[in-house]
Amino acid sequence: MKKIGIFGGTFDPIHHGHLILACEAIETLALDVVIFVPAAASPHKLQGESASAEARLEMVRAALEGEPHFASDAMELERPPPSYAIDTMETLRQREPDAQFFYLVGEDNVARLETWHRFADLAKLVQFIVLDRTGRPGEYAYPVIRRHLDISATDIRNRVARGQSIRYLVPPSVEKIIFERQLYRES
Repeated sequence: MKKIGIFGGTFDPIHHGHLILACEAIETLALDVVIFVPAAASPHKLQGESASAEARLEMVRAALEGEPHFASDAMELERPPPSYAIDTMETLRQREPDAQFFYLVGEDNVARLETWHRFADLAKLVQFIVLDRTGRPGEYAYPVIRRHLDISATDIRNRVARGQSIRYLVPPSVEKIIFERQLYRES
């Protein structure tokens, strides 16, 4: 049976923390692939993203290039917002009816996970996996992949706005897109 990890998020921008935890998920869970699914608009983020959907997708694709166990899917960007995980999973279940799905969730989203749109239906389609990069001890109702990584998209956007380096925080291909498109210049 094919084992597929789904990693949704705004990826504004995608960074090494996302990629490292996705690699950990592949190794820990013996996943065949992790599919990164950029959200058109997260129903749980009140403020709009700083980069356009097109730019975020371009950065995700650039970051994943050459990684055989990583893929991207733009389905949420092709639907009207907001982006609901259940809609994505129903589509993926139709594409891969025999696969086992693991939904990778950042520890910052676990507390409100049960408030997600049609959560009960979603929980029947996936095994939730918590990605915890805080390094703090904590208990979750789901399996956890822990790796202390002090990297955040917010910090990266703020560093760019202040004219500071983001080298080693994002892949070079993502850094190039950020600077060529002049993303995150306004704080």
